[in-house]
Amino acid sequence: QVQVVESGGGLVQPGGSLRLSCAASGSIFSRYVMGWYRQAPGKQRELVATISSGGTTNYADSVKGRFTISRDNAKNAVYLQMNSLKPEDTAVYYCLASWSMNYWGKGTLVTVSS
Repeated sequence: QVQVVESGGGLVQPGGSLRLSCAASGSIFSRYVMGWYRQAPGKQRELVATISSGGTTNYADSVKGRFTISRDNAKNAVYLQMNSLKPEDTAVYYCLASWSMNYWGKGTLVTVSS
């Protein structure tokens, strides 16, 4: 069983920045595909960004150029640096660890508002 825990959410003004962190258990973390997803009120969960075991990244068009996903295998961690935040980025952000199965965290709330 892989445990996934997100942190770093909060309230930020439009145009601001926030960094989310995700810690995942397991001795083979470096093999996991890691991802960030988000779910806004009344909407379906959507992909934000993923990073492969080899470091290849993929982003939703809506966040390209503003968000950066990275990983630190020594710390069993993945990060999401979010810049130039917009009100439409408001959502619960979930971390996903994918190996033989998908393991989800409980999410962290990001609110972008003035």
